[in-house]
Amino acid sequence: MARLRLSLACGDYELTRPLLDETVRPEGIEFVVTSGAQPDRLRRMARFEEFDICEYSLASYVVGRARGRAFTAIPVFPHRRFRHSYIFCRNDGSVKRPQDLQGRRVGLRTYQAVVSVWCRGLLQDEYGVDLSTITWVVKDEEDEALPPLSYIVERLKDGLDIEQALLDGVVDAVIFPETLPGLSTGGVRRLIADAFATERTYYATHRIYPIMHVIVIKDAVLAQHPWVARNVLEAFEQAKRLAYRRLANPRRLPLVWAQELWEEQQRLFGGDPYPYSVEANRHTLETFLRYAREQGLVKEPSRVEDLFPEMVLDHMPRYWEGYEH
Repeated sequence: MARLRLSLACGDYELTRPLLDETVRPEGIEFVVTSGAQPDRLRRMARFEEFDICEYSLASYVVGRARGRAFTAIPVFPHRRFRHSYIFCRNDGSVKRPQDLQGRRVGLRTYQAVVSVWCRGLLQDEYGVDLSTITWVVKDEEDEALPPLSYIVERLKDGLDIEQALLDGVVDAVIFPETLPGLSTGGVRRLIADAFATERTYYATHRIYPIMHVIVIKDAVLAQHPWVARNVLEAFEQAKRLAYRRLANPRRLPLVWAQELWEEQQRLFGGDPYPYSVEANRHTLETFLRYAREQGLVKEPSRVEDLFPEMVLDHMPRYWEGYEH
């Protein structure tokens, strides 16, 4: 029987590479793969719903879901990142600590960018910052249309680089998905002191490893072939397990302290920092949904169960031959 041919747009990560190079092949499915930068994939999916299966921003998915988008996520989270270390300020500026952001101007890629949502939540919950006092200055057009916001949001002047806006004093701080170049040249520093240690403490206290991206599947595909959701989920799980086995060998990584980092990760997270199931991620997802509502991205409360198709809600990882947890 011919395999179902589906387009897949997904980043080339260690966790996904066995799928992209066809070491892992989902049962009954042949992937036509598009990789590349996340902003391009996200915009193409947001504007044209171009792919059958796509790695997508969790924030844009939650916003789009509330607007009736015709795709649905499965509990595969290929990109996660702690975000305390992605809030930046000027070395010579008057912002010295998170509480100093009240009444200031903070630059963002977009208001709904998932890093923006997580960092605003951290500032509010961990540091007592009143988000309503801040003017949020966004660089790019939003990927999904937002409902009317009660927060102050402005658009950065066209063509102005967000780091330059920080250095020029147009904004007092920046929340950004990646590390700003000025961090290495000395003009910019991380706002949160000892950010990496703070992230470890945050995880030990809250058991939250922030989710950035989900995998979404077109509703038209699921309507015609509902089995695709579980088969794709299991294929991503198998790819992840193969990646873990490969990365457990420190010879494969050009990191001086690779073995130490691997052992620390095992101590902090156990065998799997990237669980692909609803229940294992419930607390993290509930926290994100609360932030989305409090920050005005959605108006109505959402349940975690509303984000995923019923056939994967009870999914538990299956272990493949050759991998022991």
